[in-house]
Amino acid sequence: MKLKLLHIFSLLFLSSSVFAQTDFYRALADSTLTLTNQQVIYDPSYFRLDYPNGDVPANKGVCTDVVIRAYRKIGIDLQKEVHEDMKAHFDLYPKNWGLTHPDKNIDHRRVPNLMTFFGRYGKTLSINENPTNYQPGDIVCWQLSGGMTHIGIVSTKKATDTLRPMIIHNIGSGQVLEDMLFDFKIIGHYRYGE
Repeated sequence: MKLKLLHIFSLLFLSSSVFAQTDFYRALADSTLTLTNQQVIYDPSYFRLDYPNGDVPANKGVCTDVVIRAYRKIGIDLQKEVHEDMKAHFDLYPKNWGLTHPDKNIDHRRVPNLMTFFGRYGKTLSINENPTNYQPGDIVCWQLSGGMTHIGIVSTKKATDTLRPMIIHNIGSGQVLEDMLFDFKIIGHYRYGE
C-alpha cells in the first residue's frame, strides 16, 4: 500500500511539474511541433525579406527559422521585435558579423542575437543536466563545434523511457522532433512571451 501511495505521489509530482507551464508556453510548443510536418531544406542563405512578418521561402530555413516561425504562429513577430531593439540598442548586440547597423533581413536569424534579445526581454533560466527543468516552450541554445551556435524549442513530447523532453529544431535535416537536449553544451535557456 505504501509503495502504491508513493507511486501515485510521484506521478502527481511529475505531472504537476509538466503542467506548471502556462497555456502560452504549451501553445508555443504545440505550434512548434506543427512545423515538423513541413518539408524544409536546411539553407543558411541570405534572403531579402518583407518587413514586418518577413520569412524565408517556406521550404527553406535554419534553426532560428524554427523559433521565428513558431512564435509567428502565436502572433509574435521576432523579425520586428529584434530589429526594433537592435535599432535602439545596437551596441548591446554581438558584432560577430562586422555589421555597423541593424539588418532586418538577417539579424533575427542569428542565434547570438536571439540569445541577447531573449536575455533582455525574456526570463533567463538555469542551465543544468536535470531534464525536468526544461519545460515545453522553453528555448534552448547550444554551442556546437567550430564556434557554431544552435537553437531549438522544448516540446511536450518525452524521449522513450525517460523524463527527457524532445526538442524541435533544424540542425541540417529540416524541422524535426528529436531527442538531443544534452547532445551538445547548453549555453542558453530562456522563456519568452506571454
